[in-house]
Amino acid sequence: MRPHPAEPPRDCPLCPRLVEYRRENARQNPDWWNGPAPSFGDPDARLLVVGLAPGRTGANRTGRPFTGDGAGWILYDTLIRTGFAVGTYDARPDDGLRLIDCMITNAVRCAPPLNKPLPLEEATCRPFLKARLDSLPRLKVIVTLGDVSRRSVLKTLGLPGTAIPPGHGIEGDAAGYRLINSYHCSRLNTNTGRLTPEMFEAIFTRARTMIGD
Repeated sequence: MRPHPAEPPRDCPLCPRLVEYRRENARQNPDWWNGPAPSFGDPDARLLVVGLAPGRTGANRTGRPFTGDGAGWILYDTLIRTGFAVGTYDARPDDGLRLIDCMITNAVRCAPPLNKPLPLEEATCRPFLKARLDSLPRLKVIVTLGDVSRRSVLKTLGLPGTAIPPGHGIEGDAAGYRLINSYHCSRLNTNTGRLTPEMFEAIFTRARTMIGD
């Protein structure tokens, strides 16, 4: 069966540096996922959450976005509290957690060294993000986690990366969607207090208000 156009094949060859990093991880940890992390969630979603890229020990290990590393705990807890998810997040892809009216994807689908994709890698992966956006007929709101995600989404929509400025809680209209930017929910940001649970929840409360029940 051919893969969905919004999802790169498991052995996607497009970014040589990321392919080599994937192979290196597979040599060290052959039981990990070690491939592009597929999108996760409701195909009828009105909310799309776009992250940066899979973490090495997170989605690169488990095969589900934001699953298995620190960022997932605050993200999924917040989605549950704001009605975009049901069940219990247990940092495993088989924990039974289900997203409601929400889908999660990444601007870059393969784990990059040091969590930093190159601009060329962002551009190379952009057609998959475009196909994912096109696949969501009811999509209204896009929450971008961090500046790489914000720029990637804007460019995917045919806009300059500066069309909506950076900053937590900054929002604007983009090609028929409402985009809300958040600081990334990485441990770096949450441990330093740059992003608090209250700040993060406010983003999704705002998205819920825009979408409605």
